[in-house]
Amino acid sequence: MSAKPMTVSYNCREQLCIESAPGAGAMVIFGASGDLTKRKLLPAVYALFRRGLLPDGFAVIGVARTEMSHEEFRREVQQAVIGDATPTEQDASFLARFSYVAGQYTESDTFERLQAELIRVSEVHGTEGNALFYLAMPPTMFEPIVRGLAEHGMLAEEKSWARVIIEKPFGHDLESAVELDRALKKYIKESQIYRIDHYMGKETVQNILMLRFANAIFEPLWNHTYIEKVEITVAEELGVEKRAGYYDNAGALRDMFQNHMIQMLSLIAMEPPAVFEADAYRDEIVKLISSIRPLRGQDLATIAVRGQYVESVDPERPAPGYRKEDGVNPKSNTETYVALKLFIDNWRWRGVPFYMRTGKRLPRKSSEIAITFRPIPHSIFKPIRPKDFSQNVLLLRMQPHEGMGLSLEVKSPGSKLCVNTLDMNFSYSDFMHGEDIPDAYERLILDGLLGDQTLFVRNDTVEASWKLFMPLLRAWEDNLDVVPLCFYPAFSQGPKEANEILEGGTLQWRKI
Repeated sequence: MSAKPMTVSYNCREQLCIESAPGAGAMVIFGASGDLTKRKLLPAVYALFRRGLLPDGFAVIGVARTEMSHEEFRREVQQAVIGDATPTEQDASFLARFSYVAGQYTESDTFERLQAELIRVSEVHGTEGNALFYLAMPPTMFEPIVRGLAEHGMLAEEKSWARVIIEKPFGHDLESAVELDRALKKYIKESQIYRIDHYMGKETVQNILMLRFANAIFEPLWNHTYIEKVEITVAEELGVEKRAGYYDNAGALRDMFQNHMIQMLSLIAMEPPAVFEADAYRDEIVKLISSIRPLRGQDLATIAVRGQYVESVDPERPAPGYRKEDGVNPKSNTETYVALKLFIDNWRWRGVPFYMRTGKRLPRKSSEIAITFRPIPHSIFKPIRPKDFSQNVLLLRMQPHEGMGLSLEVKSPGSKLCVNTLDMNFSYSDFMHGEDIPDAYERLILDGLLGDQTLFVRNDTVEASWKLFMPLLRAWEDNLDVVPLCFYPAFSQGPKEANEILEGGTLQWRKI
């Protein structure tokens, strides 16, 4: 009964596409000399330019502490987007839209120079005074930068618009998240705050709602009557790399569960919004998170496992243990792996376990959602029993190869009765016919310029998520024995104890 792969064909009818180009505006990147800007933001803006989705009235202003001229910044932009290739005339037009302001993020002079530069690009490039401020900065700088922008009148929306994108983490716990939101609201409205979670821009993540609500074959089955379990995995092959300073104070639960993974769960389990608009959509997200069974009061040892990787035992893949990584406390109890079993207490999902896990130094990089349907109740194919058939699984892959798959039980040709599992696979790379799949930051930057907050996180969602996970975080901090720290060799499948939350060890996680 081994699975046989099967590719799918594509309907070549004219696609029903809705794509909008934003109006005039400037994008201001705080942290313009940083790694995120060079790896993600600049290539994303360039891709939007190449696709014709940027307006004629557009410019980018980089802001950072590093002293740099406009021309030096343009050379850095060029290296980030086209490398050593010779710029075309079109590329030269793109690079001419970039300028730079150097200065400290807490000094008034920096904001005065930025304000003058915004006025200049409005006159030269026709940005009409509109501005999207992207804070590619640590959270400690959010409030000082927003305060500086407000004090210099750059967040006023009398004749133009002003929006601010901030990166996670949105607080370290519930109290700090509430305080951060309170601090920002002194200077800016919720309608101007765009909390970015780049997972929400991934094609497969966006496609979850289309799959559910645009196909009549799925939504009638999308409930506890037909679905046995849902398994969400975000696995990373890498260790902490250069993030040890942040990660050792955060851990896997804060780094992944509180944002990326709870959003993925929400898309799978939420009720359909009345319309696909920001407030209606995000209302359903908050309702879903609030419906998750509270962790407080549960036996945490039966629903949660936390682990930390130790030295690899594979001679072909050597790697140090977490406590021996540069910048990590040698006695650190920070988790690099978390597995949870969650339940959603509503009519749709009554009794369906949602198994979620994330970890570093696992066998490979992989993000997927596996939806397992219930077994058939009866077999007419005697002597084959119901349990001999593999259960249908709908697999949604976010990385490394975005796409989806569906396993079906079929009869193999030849013998009178021979059952086989057929895997139907769809890959976005095949659909794109060799073109690159748009990066998540492209979608989200474009939405920021358009003023569409649908794929951005609202403040009540942040607080609901923190409320859910705080009992577990507090238990770990106050009593290490509640959910003891387990250890797993680097590049293994994770701690063996993780199997215990799968119905007492009677099931197995999908292999990474």
